[in-house]
Parts: sequence; C-alpha cells; structure tokens
Amino acid sequence: MAAADVGDDVFGDDPTVLDLESHTAELLGKEAAVFVSSGTQSNLCALLAHCQRGDEYLVGDRAHTYMFEGGGAAVLGSIQPQTVPMLSSGMLDLDIAKLAIKPDDTHFARTRLLCLENTTDGRVIGLEDLCAGRELADQHGLGYHLDGARLWNASIALGVAPIDIAAPFDTVSVCLSKGLGAPVGSVLVGSAPLITEARKWRKMLGGAMRQVGIIAAAGRHAIDNHIERLADDHRNAQLLAEGFNAIDGIELESQNTNMVFVRTTTDASGLEQGLLRRGVQTRWLGKQSRMVLHLDVDEGEIETVLTAIRSELNG
Repeated sequence: MAAADVGDDVFGDDPTVLDLESHTAELLGKEAAVFVSSGTQSNLCALLAHCQRGDEYLVGDRAHTYMFEGGGAAVLGSIQPQTVPMLSSGMLDLDIAKLAIKPDDTHFARTRLLCLENTTDGRVIGLEDLCAGRELADQHGLGYHLDGARLWNASIALGVAPIDIAAPFDTVSVCLSKGLGAPVGSVLVGSAPLITEARKWRKMLGGAMRQVGIIAAAGRHAIDNHIERLADDHRNAQLLAEGFNAIDGIELESQNTNMVFVRTTTDASGLEQGLLRRGVQTRWLGKQSRMVLHLDVDEGEIETVLTAIRSELNG
C-alpha cells in the first residue's frame, strides 16, 4: 500500500485502481469494472444503473440488498423492491418470482431486474440454479445482478472458478474485505455501458475518491493471495461447529462455508458481556449468534472461544 502508484481516480488516472479494475473484470469474465468503497455502494450503483425511477427489482425477502442496505434503492433511486421468498439454499423461488413480474401496464412499477445473493448466511447457490435465474431474466427481458460479496467463498465451496459463478449475470458485486481481508472496498463488474452508468452514480453518491490506489493495492493483494485460503476458514468453521455440539447449553443451528449459527438453550442476557470479560467479543440477538470465520481467526483461537463459552455457560 505504501509503495502504490497513485493518481486521481476521479479522472480515471490512478494506475493502481485501473489495474485492480481490469484484473477483477478479467477474473470474472466481464468487460469493465469500477472500484467502490463498500458492498452497499456497489450494489446500489448496480441497481441505479439497471433501473430508472418507478422501476422495480425482484429480490429475496431476506437478501442483504433488501434487508441491510438502508433501503437505498427506494430512497435514493425511487426503485421499488418486490420481495420473493428464498429457498433453503438462498436461491429465490423462481416460480413465485415469475408470478411477481409485472405486466406492461400503467398501474404497475416496471419490473426491470432480478437480483440474487451468493452466498447468503454462508449458504451456497449452485451453478444450475444461477443459470435458471438467467433463463427467467432472459424470458422477461430483465437485467440480472449478483450481490457476490462472498462469491469467493461460493467458488471455494463449489470447487469452481469465480468466473463460472459470475458468468450468468449482467453485473456482479464482489467484496475485497470480509474473508479476503483487505481493509476496505468492493468492485462492481459488468458490461462497459452498465459500468459507465454505475460510475456516474458512484460520483453522485460521493464514492469518487482521489489517490485511492493506496487501498486498491490492498484489494489486489487480497485477490492474488487470499482466495484459495478461504478453504481454511471453511474448515475452521466446521471445527467451531463441532466444538459447539459438545457444549451443554448451546444448540448448533447451522454451519455453512465460513459461518456458524448457534443459539443458547438457557437465558443469554449476560452472555455477551460475560464473554467480553473473558476476552471474546461476540454479538447476540436474544439467544442467537452468527459467528463468521476469517483470516484473522486461527485454529488455536477457536479453542479459546469454545473454552470461554463453555466456562461462561457452565461455570
């Protein structure tokens, strides 16, 4: 990062940003890319590039773009979300999605985009389902966007190249932090016209930055060095899940890729603070917690977490 060649990315002349964008676009099989500050901004730029005011997008009823991005598409783009039930895999129920597509009628918002997420809560959508979504989009003239913040995890879990997951989509957002460990940033890839439109929206959203090559360099390093090691996170998540199975007072709800979902069987009101006093920071919603493995958590630290939780629950 300290040695990165930088320029003014607002004018498109930061060489490190240009390198990251072209490399990511090539890696995912798309014409162009734009570097943005966050996954939320990346998804919003994509939605704004695909849709106009008064349009709608079909999205999973528990998807990140709908639930956890501040309603940006509706607030800033006047784009209406039409939710569709999600299956256990995280895939949308395409039969219901098909019924939700509006006719060409002035009474309705115009359906313009089908939006998926892979992975969702660590669950991986397979290539066959992704291609089925493409078929539905083509049948009805819809764009097709993937919130692929954790596409890299899906790639490792499926044993396929990232380009295979990205192939059916018009636009794909990928995260450089989270599992890959860069300090900040996401990349949106797609066709040249869509990325040109997204770049305009990035500027309007305040996401055009100056000598941003210093963080783009970290993103390039993460892509080059940290994708294959995600398999370590998946294995560590399995170890954590196995450890929870042996603790009285904890029920394992699920373990998918690098995520572990647990709940307590007793009162958990003081658990978060109790664990913090033991040096383990967690977040609990009632009796439930989601624990996410990443490159800063190793096998030894998993045992530390399990010991702290076992001690806090059972004395």
